[in-house]
Amino acid sequence: MDVIDRATTRVGLMVGFLAMLNCQILPAQASPAVSSGSMAGFNTATEANPGAAYGKLPIYFEANHGQTDPQVKFLARGQNYTIFLTDTRAILVLRPPKRPSPQPGPTILRMELVGANSGRQVVGIEKLPGRVHYLRGNDPTTWRADIPIYAKVHNQSVYPGINLVYYGTQGQLEYDLLVAPGADPKAITLRFEGATRLSLDARGDLVLHTADGHIRLQKPLLYQEMEGTRRAVSGGYVIKGPHHVGFHVGAYDTNRALVIDPVVVYSTLLGGSGDEIGFAVAVDAEGHAYVTGRTESSDFAASKGAAHSKYAGAADVFVTKLAADGASLVYSTFLGGSSDDWGHGITVDEGGHAYVTGETRSPNFPTTREAFSRKYNGDREAFVTKLAPNGARLIYSTFLGGSGDDWGHGIAVDTEGHAYVTGGARSANFPTTPGAFDTSFNGDRDAFVTKLAPNGARLIYSTFLGGVRYDWGYGIAIDNEAHAYVTGETLSLNFPTTPGAFDTKPYRDRDVFVTKLAPTGAALVYSTFLGGSRSDWGHGITVDTGGHAYVTGGTLSDDFPTTSGARDTSSKGHGDAFVTKLAPNGASLTYSTYLGGNEYDIGFGIGIDDEGHAYVTGRTKSLNFPTTPGAIDTSYNGWGDAFVTKLVPTGFSLVYSTFLGGNQHDWGEAIAVDKEGHVYVTGGAKSSDFPATSGALGSALKGTGDAFITRYEF
Repeated sequence: MDVIDRATTRVGLMVGFLAMLNCQILPAQASPAVSSGSMAGFNTATEANPGAAYGKLPIYFEANHGQTDPQVKFLARGQNYTIFLTDTRAILVLRPPKRPSPQPGPTILRMELVGANSGRQVVGIEKLPGRVHYLRGNDPTTWRADIPIYAKVHNQSVYPGINLVYYGTQGQLEYDLLVAPGADPKAITLRFEGATRLSLDARGDLVLHTADGHIRLQKPLLYQEMEGTRRAVSGGYVIKGPHHVGFHVGAYDTNRALVIDPVVVYSTLLGGSGDEIGFAVAVDAEGHAYVTGRTESSDFAASKGAAHSKYAGAADVFVTKLAADGASLVYSTFLGGSSDDWGHGITVDEGGHAYVTGETRSPNFPTTREAFSRKYNGDREAFVTKLAPNGARLIYSTFLGGSGDDWGHGIAVDTEGHAYVTGGARSANFPTTPGAFDTSFNGDRDAFVTKLAPNGARLIYSTFLGGVRYDWGYGIAIDNEAHAYVTGETLSLNFPTTPGAFDTKPYRDRDVFVTKLAPTGAALVYSTFLGGSRSDWGHGITVDTGGHAYVTGGTLSDDFPTTSGARDTSSKGHGDAFVTKLAPNGASLTYSTYLGGNEYDIGFGIGIDDEGHAYVTGRTKSLNFPTTPGAIDTSYNGWGDAFVTKLVPTGFSLVYSTFLGGNQHDWGEAIAVDKEGHVYVTGGAKSSDFPATSGALGSALKGTGDAFITRYEF
């Protein structure tokens, strides 16, 4: 390997051995289903910053046709690094850092499989259509052309009964270790060269100390799938010598797959010297996260060319689009006027247009020509704004309200660009449309549901939704047939319900409501109460392709409706979150469960994946909030933590559950799930030690509180 050692540099090995250390161990089966293990979660103290490079890791492998040392079987290149794979080694070569380094030249890190079978077959699989050519110098005999590239590299029988597969997903290098029945995962021993010392920190992460700093490799998280439920398996790194590392794996069923738990892809703070909260998050097909909320910082990060790059008032809406790796802004814009403005809801269409709703107290809040309403009517007004994909201009922006106080809270968009908004109205003259379900104001405060034309110039329908007392719409979702599903809270005994709905009899306290509207907005398909004898709130809602509505919120009721076999059918503390899945006709509960510990817990946001797993975030003050073994953070951190929880499709158990926070008050407000099952969470952070990843946009709290955006891979 002398040729490689002399000719290459600092980035190469880390990627290779990271892929193996954050590994999956999968027993071979007749038709093995290989789950992916991500390499996210390592940190470095060097300015070369492998954390930043990590977000751009290669997704294809070149076969070696003479373009490098003959011991190399496959290689991959990226910005500031090269990866070489031999039959027993992975070499990561990092280019020198920009600052003076105690080690001249590149840093080379090598990971070797000790005692592995040499001379084994290393093959590329899943051949890709592209080719690589090397046309160097003026001697054609040294040129190399038409080199094939592959999506995966398969190292067969690295140890008896153990195979290794490298591959890439969305720019990340990943791997699987497949352990056949009877094979011993403890046979795997890794030797590191280029690190002066190895250590394990308090979390079980492996720290590689080098002359330029240290590299942190996240503790492997292992579990098995058992009839749709995750069963954690204990395990982690074991340091076997000055340069040697192995794995300890607890008891597991060797006839089933042993899999790595999810890792944090990025976690970043977003804010300035004042106070920020992220209230809503959406995600597009390319993995960009869109966040809205409230900022009180004149130095909040606004991007050049944004629609509004200057802070306008006491509190402004912000709309921020992050790159898929969380390391940079695509755009960030202020949105507001001379007084207080809050962004409560956000969604994004297939063209990358962000739609935002919230509340404004600014008469000069930005509106556009031809918008439905440019007139500021009351002390507090709802607004609906659509931004261009680059965030540089407003497609439309309109007030939505009457002479009283009105708030926009939840927003959804259909494939044709119609925006659907819900919130609360205290205006008797809140705009409604002829033929809508309810055109008359009912009481102290009504929920509303409004559908806007794609150009924002008119209302397709707009209806009140409420009774004689207090009603508020918090969350909204739409299905493929343009039915709107709304949840919120009601104090009205005469809140509209439909015959045959799950619960048409209110208690005398605050109840959740779940309502499905016809596509025209003229009638209710179903409408039901959901609650017990004390106060209950619905905050988040989503809907699957089968028309099942999933709702989360908070309950103080010991008799909140739960279902047989659900994960938790009894209240645990001063208030619990809940997760409920309704039948498509709203007549019954598919499942309903409490979610909480012995203190106060509430769910704010909910999302689902294509398999029917529900993902929930919110706030907990419970030291014993349910977490899953091996989760990223199983310990309560401070005055209040966010939580991120994934449930099995039946609601019978938790797939994954983790705290998210630091030494002060942190909470999750919203969650989004992309087509790959990656999860994006936003909320508020008051903790100086809130967990942020290396290379992320913001790694330190800047003011009294910041918004945060965290992405997980499951």
